[in-house]
Amino acid sequence: MKVHVPAVLPVERFVALRGHQHRTLHWGAKGQPTVFLLHGFQDCVDTFQMLIDALPRTWHFIGLDWRGFGGSDWQNSPYWFPDYLADLDTLLDLMAPDSAVTLLGHSMGGNVANLYAGIRPERVARLISLEGFGLPRTPAEQAPARYAQWLDQLRAGPQPSRYDSIETLATHLRGRNARLPEENAAFIAQAWMQRTADGLPRMHFDPFHRYVNPVLHRREEAEACWHRVEADTLLVLATESEYRRRLDHEGDVERMHRCFKRLSVEDLQGLGHMMHHEDPVRVAEVIFRWWSSRSG
Repeated sequence: MKVHVPAVLPVERFVALRGHQHRTLHWGAKGQPTVFLLHGFQDCVDTFQMLIDALPRTWHFIGLDWRGFGGSDWQNSPYWFPDYLADLDTLLDLMAPDSAVTLLGHSMGGNVANLYAGIRPERVARLISLEGFGLPRTPAEQAPARYAQWLDQLRAGPQPSRYDSIETLATHLRGRNARLPEENAAFIAQAWMQRTADGLPRMHFDPFHRYVNPVLHRREEAEACWHRVEADTLLVLATESEYRRRLDHEGDVERMHRCFKRLSVEDLQGLGHMMHHEDPVRVAEVIFRWWSSRSG
């Protein structure tokens, strides 16, 4: 199985954030421009590797595994979205207490970054969001069914995902996404799997993350946060994104421009939601070009 070979190896460090051990990865030397990396749902920070390999060697990257993902502590109980904001706030207080930072997030990580940049506008100087366009509005009428679904999941207990091998998972990933290169699929599969005490492979995230959120998403609240963002913001979208299609025009470019004061938008043709896995070089080119235009 052909596997992507990292050009820059990370250093692993663990930090305590709000009572939980969190795994962080660090690429590059301190004292250089620092970018905090925030991964998406059911992902881990390792899979930014291909993107980092395509970005300048002079940048310093710090990546966080969210609680319950990758090598960070599992709660073994349902998760609540605001905890990601609080964990990020604590991480920045620890690692960048005296400076505004650059946040680069994908999907869920992009949504956390967008919200945080509006909640703490003084803490974020640059914001790069890969497919972080938020969730659709949910009508109040959905609340009874959502609460019932959550109660049913609590009664049934967590349902872990299992695959026979890393190779099986890599094949599954490429079956779901034909745009994903073979070597990247193999690298991601290695990052997403761990072995249990009985020697069986399992996905590297707490199955409690599979539970629905019983509290309906309120897009109006998210957009209220976005309106307060002061950072230069880059939103990178993908024309083939399966999640973007579900927004019913709420995530269209015109609406996003109305939400963010200093927004640049790039729409990458032929790529899907996992753009930085599919074609990290193209994504890196967009980021570097935007960054350079803000630096000169």
